[in-house]
Amino acid sequence: ANTLAVAATSRYDAQRHVHLCTGPWYHAAPLAFSLSVPAAVGVPIVVMERWRAEPTLALIEQHRVTHTHMVPTMFHRLLSLPDEVRNRYDLSSLMVVLHGAAPCPVHVKQRLIEWLGPVVWEYYAATEGSGTLVGPDEWLRKPGTVGKVTPDDHVRILGADGADVAAGEIGTVYLKAPPAEGSRFEYFKAPAKTAGAYRGDYFTLGDVGYVDADGYLFLTDRSAHLIISGGVNIYPAEVEAALLAHPAVGDAGVVGVPDDEWGELVVAAVEPQPGVVPSDTLAAELVEWCRDRIAHYKCPRRVVFLEVLPRHDNGKLYKGRLREQLRAAT
Repeated sequence: ANTLAVAATSRYDAQRHVHLCTGPWYHAAPLAFSLSVPAAVGVPIVVMERWRAEPTLALIEQHRVTHTHMVPTMFHRLLSLPDEVRNRYDLSSLMVVLHGAAPCPVHVKQRLIEWLGPVVWEYYAATEGSGTLVGPDEWLRKPGTVGKVTPDDHVRILGADGADVAAGEIGTVYLKAPPAEGSRFEYFKAPAKTAGAYRGDYFTLGDVGYVDADGYLFLTDRSAHLIISGGVNIYPAEVEAALLAHPAVGDAGVVGVPDDEWGELVVAAVEPQPGVVPSDTLAAELVEWCRDRIAHYKCPRRVVFLEVLPRHDNGKLYKGRLREQLRAAT
């Protein structure tokens, strides 16, 4: 029933539409949006054996792809292709580029919409609960939002004391759980962890964010990724977004590493763009770049260059693995 409902929302037409699957089916989002939903209504599916930037464009042109699901890391790597490569392919068939699963820096999504047109949609949801969806026009009016909370009781933002916070105030994001016990969110064979995720009829995926005065939800980061340095909360996603705006940066991840004086130090791992040579000069330049764009206390104290950042096949960063690498390096 859920699959057919999403298929109806996508307005698929089996005679005219083609879906490009860019991610692994063992992950919930590609399984739902790139297999179950289009297959339920007979839409042809083009499956990539392994995601790469330029071949993605070639497949879109070759098969006249209309719909696809991606993650922000893919957006950044597509935008990092030389202009002559991106302009080589006809992407005019695209109607819907759906994304979720990880925060997308505002400047990345703005550039993507400038390139592809108003076809980029974003969702924030859980299989077992409510969520939000935002289209390109609405997002351009509220850059950074993951959608309007509708109805307004489907999302709550709670403080550390468990009480609702005021509009615009950051807290933990809770989603309204469905009434049926069998379909509720739970951690596999971890009843205590499941119970800790609930506050009454609402559960959290561990995300931090706020709802503005107009009812739009914005995500800040995941609570597990929070860095506390000198008693101040720092959200890595904001620092990563600043780094990704630099032309020499192909990928970036930010974590906190233990420090006797500060509690944690902000350390950035940077994967340079092809042809860019890592150096102390570039590391210093990246720190200054951040200082010009975000508060100084949020900026990396150290920059470590890695050949490749550890990422899941679904595009999410292995924060735990990266933290261990940076602890060893620093």
